Amino acid sequence: MINLTRINHLPLVLNSDLIEHIERTPDTVVSLTSGLKLLVLESPDEIIEKVIEFRRSILAPISSVKRNSAELLYAVPSTHRRSDPQTRKDDGRS
Repeated sequence: MINLTRINHLPLVLNSDLIEHIERTPDTVVSLTSGLKLLVLESPDEIIEKVIEFRRSILAPISSVKRNSAELLYAVPSTHRRSDPQTRKDDGRS
């Protein structure tokens, strides 16, 4: 959800997934997938930045969970790692 301002200065919270396209004519017109058109004060670039910021805020926790999970997955204690055959010394057992 992003915060926008209607042309009459009333605040609007919009589900950014519903945006089909944005036009500047000279006012900014946001066309939604439902066919509804909204006149807003923000420029197309401002709206795009708000959408990007919103999506980053949603995806950031997910990417940190994936990163932490990957760190845990590959954090194998050295006692459980197989030794490299090339660095293993021959102990005389064959």
